[in-house]
Amino acid sequence: MRFASIRSLVLAFSLLLAAAVPVLTPAFAQGPANSGGTTQNAVQGPASGSNPTASAVSEEQLFRQLDKLTGRVTIPDAKAALLQQPQGRDYRGFREGVLPWLGAIFVLGMILALAAFYFTKGRIRLEHSEESGRKILRFNALERFAHWLTAMCFIVLAISGLNYIFGKRLLMPIIGPDAFAVWSQYAKYAHNFLAWPFMLGLLVMIVVWIRDNLPDRTDVAWLKQGGGFLGGGHPPARRFNAGQKLIFWSVVLGGLALAASGLIMLFPFSASGIQGLQFDVNGMQLAQYVHATVGVILIAIMIAHIYIGSLGMEGAYDAMGSGEVDLAWARAHHSLWVEEQQAKTASGPQVGTGRAAPAE
Repeated sequence: MRFASIRSLVLAFSLLLAAAVPVLTPAFAQGPANSGGTTQNAVQGPASGSNPTASAVSEEQLFRQLDKLTGRVTIPDAKAALLQQPQGRDYRGFREGVLPWLGAIFVLGMILALAAFYFTKGRIRLEHSEESGRKILRFNALERFAHWLTAMCFIVLAISGLNYIFGKRLLMPIIGPDAFAVWSQYAKYAHNFLAWPFMLGLLVMIVVWIRDNLPDRTDVAWLKQGGGFLGGGHPPARRFNAGQKLIFWSVVLGGLALAASGLIMLFPFSASGIQGLQFDVNGMQLAQYVHATVGVILIAIMIAHIYIGSLGMEGAYDAMGSGEVDLAWARAHHSLWVEEQQAKTASGPQVGTGRAAPAE
């Protein structure tokens, strides 16, 4: 009899507990939502009794309510707690959408424009005169070394940089993913290591050429005549004409921008300790924007520079080849500079066949 009473009590208590659970569960789920900027604080609103996940937060809701998604880490690097941030989506859109089009417009556009110019106007020929065959020293050994050091490094940097933009789209389908992975790895090594001699050459060029590349009044006349294409005949120019000065300042300003943004990426987050600089993940993405955009623009400019200094103009390559140029070429393109060199000697320019007149 006593055992029957106990069984009855247990049964009654079980029925009472089963009836109370559906009532108590929504009450506990309706506690106040925490405020803050982390993932667990974004869940708001009551849960449905029929669907336990009805109040689960969606990714879209998180991005509307928070500026980033963070978690908890126990390692010293607190940046690892950042899981996702909206600016990352913006950069991915730039990297996968805008940047390839930007590179194609600037690089391919410049190649097509130069090809059209070559096939319509042809090569700029050397104008022969009584001074033809005599040489004048245009660039000394240090200047040519700085030029070729910077130029060869830039070519490798440009190729490896374009691989970052177009390699996956154009090269990988041809050589396959394995070969592309090996090529990209070594391209990255070359890009990182050759950046240092590029910056060295850039600094040397700034030191030795900045004085001759300061703008003056002759540049205005040169630009008005389009370098001789609009006015008929070559406008007077000093050691560097206005076009060459534009190239120089493009290399200097663009090269410094590439160097600064490249150093930030080579040593990520290291600039965060400098007062006034905030190079978190967003700052690193900003460096990527600058580096990629300036890079494709400077590549296009250098393609034009290479064309003019080789195929586009007869006699121009000698200036950086042997350092000596034909005196007739120098007088046609840099008449004021030739006069300056003549004035430096008491008996006129020391020129002759196979002998160079000093340019400095």
